[in-house]
Amino acid sequence: MAPTHEEIRAGQAIYTPLSLRAYDVIMHGISNHWIWRCPTHQIQRLYDRNVTASHVDIGVGTGYFLAHAHWPVAAPQITLFDLNPHCLARAASRIAKFQPRTVTANVLAPWPDDTGELFTSAGLCYLLHCLPGTIPEKAVVFDHLMAHLVSGAHVFGATILGRDVEMNAAARRLMAIYNAKGVFSNSGDTLRDLESALTSRFDVIDIRREGVVALFEARTR
Repeated sequence: MAPTHEEIRAGQAIYTPLSLRAYDVIMHGISNHWIWRCPTHQIQRLYDRNVTASHVDIGVGTGYFLAHAHWPVAAPQITLFDLNPHCLARAASRIAKFQPRTVTANVLAPWPDDTGELFTSAGLCYLLHCLPGTIPEKAVVFDHLMAHLVSGAHVFGATILGRDVEMNAAARRLMAIYNAKGVFSNSGDTLRDLESALTSRFDVIDIRREGVVALFEARTR
């Protein structure tokens, strides 16, 4: 069954201009280290290893990782793709020196015709656990993405798993609250399902778990 409009909106509605002001401190300064047990620098390394001169970031948050990334060129072409206009505005402002392009759209649907060029890298950081459905259902985001990537493009990201992982008390509590509110939809998300979704679509797969977070890197065929 396709996710409802309300389910899609619930995963990103929490990100308001007010909440985004505190997001980096709460998520990157506290939650990643102590609750999800995946220090922020581990995700930053994904960006440093994989970003290219023509990059699309999907589910942009505050643009934290883009702002701190070591880009291989002085003026990368960056496209920001998100359903939430507040996240797009915050991220675009943060990397304004690169004059990023913004696309407001639902990642679970085919991308707009005017999305633009083919990309050589794509980041999906902390996106999948916010999308409704199971991993096999959410993986349609990769299918829509692949139509906009060159052969051999870098695809990478991170997602919080909800099943078959050891959680501390804080993680269990926060996971239950977020899933009840629809902020997360990851109670059944497993590393095995994510690996299956990636290996059926990409080559050169590297996937590992850090705490309750899955970190993945892949290349398009």
